[in-house]
This record gives sequence, C-alpha cells and structure tokens, in this order.
Amino acid sequence: MFVNAAQGAECKAVSGPQTAALVELYTSEGCSSCPPADRWLSSLGAGGSLPGQVVPIALHVDYWDYIGWKDPYAKREFSLRQRKLSQLQRMALVYTPQVVLQGRDFRGWGTPAFDAAVARIAAQPAKARISLLVRPGAPRALQVEAGAELLDSAHQADAALYLAAYENRLSSSVTAGENRGSTLAHDYVVLEWQGPFSFGPAAQILERRQLALLPRAAAGGSGVVGFVQNRRTAEVLQALMLPCPG
Repeated sequence: MFVNAAQGAECKAVSGPQTAALVELYTSEGCSSCPPADRWLSSLGAGGSLPGQVVPIALHVDYWDYIGWKDPYAKREFSLRQRKLSQLQRMALVYTPQVVLQGRDFRGWGTPAFDAAVARIAAQPAKARISLLVRPGAPRALQVEAGAELLDSAHQADAALYLAAYENRLSSSVTAGENRGSTLAHDYVVLEWQGPFSFGPAAQILERRQLALLPRAAAGGSGVVGFVQNRRTAEVLQALMLPCPG
C-alpha cells in the first residue's frame, strides 16, 4: 500500500506492508546508449507501474564527461556509489546504462523479466517502514522529515537510511560528445543525496533535512525518495517515493 496526502503546501507518505522495488538507473548524457534507458525509466511513472511498487531514480555519473560533453546532472558521489555496489557483487567493471534493482545489477530492464522481478519483490513483506513529510521551506529546497523503523532486527548493525531529492521534466540540448545535436529528456533525476544515516539501539531513526533543488525547479515536478539499505549486502529493505504537488 501507498499513502500520499497533501494538506496545504505539506505532503506526506507512509510505506506499506509489502516491499517496494528501488530502481537505480546509472546514466550519462555523454553516453550514446543511455537515452533509451532514460526513456524507459520515465515510462515507469506513466501508468506502467503501480504506485508504491516501484521507486525509480536516475543517478547521472561523471566518468563520461571527458569525451566532450559535461553532464549537468552528474555527480562524483553517484559514480562512487555505482562502483561500491559493483564491488559488493564482485563485478570488475561499471557501465552505462546500468539498472540496479533492489541493490543488484539487473540487465532485463525493458523486458517482461523486469515486471516479473518487481512482482516477486512486491510479494515480500517489508523489512523496514518509512515515512516522509515535506514542509514548506526555503526556495529551491525541500524541507524533509524522514522516519524509519527496522522490522527485521537481523539488519540492525548494517542498515542505513538514505534520502534523495529528484526532479522530473528536465531536458538538455547537447552540443558535443556522442549525443551531439540531440535534446535529451529526463525524469526522476537525483539532484541532492544525503546519507547513510545509521539506526540507533531502538532500531528507529528520525531525520530532518533540507534537500536542494535546481533554481529553475518546476512546481509539481519535484519529490523526495527515502530508502533503507543494508550497507554490507546492498539489500534494499524498503523504499518510498513522495511526489510533491505544485
């Protein structure tokens, strides 16, 4: 289940009893193979996936910037996260576009295998509970209150909460590199990333954070994602997305 409510300029969501699938797309505007994956990720929120079952985010990496086009959404920390997840799976290389589903490399995106994998994940009871609340705050930022509780004590030593602010309906007119001459559209682009936040002895956590957006952020095109992940195994215990209405 997924609960999303707006009260004035305040919006909130609470995760349900089943596990939502965290979908991380590692992409770059400097990579000619990435636009189809970007379009696929956008389609997940266009009625193809049920609310609460899939939490998609796009993490733009910076290691293709050297070939002629600097991706305006790329961050070094996303490249480092991709490498860390690859190391945990004993993968020798990182690549784009890469889809990581529930902390694991998944090459069947855009096929029926993806829908089947999401169904398997959604059938599992959640191992954590998450709540997100966004309050009116500073311009070009989201004031977020995030709570999380572990429902499986076996993960307490290694579990952590992560928060990310994202924007939809972004585009770039690319003038150099492999995608020169193209206008690229993006959704669920992560602009601000915070965490890991560790759980205390009570297996609960409450964080109040400010997550930055772009100066030209469009009303209704922003939101926040929270997820709980085991840092040792990369297993995602629960994920939650909160789109904020304009």
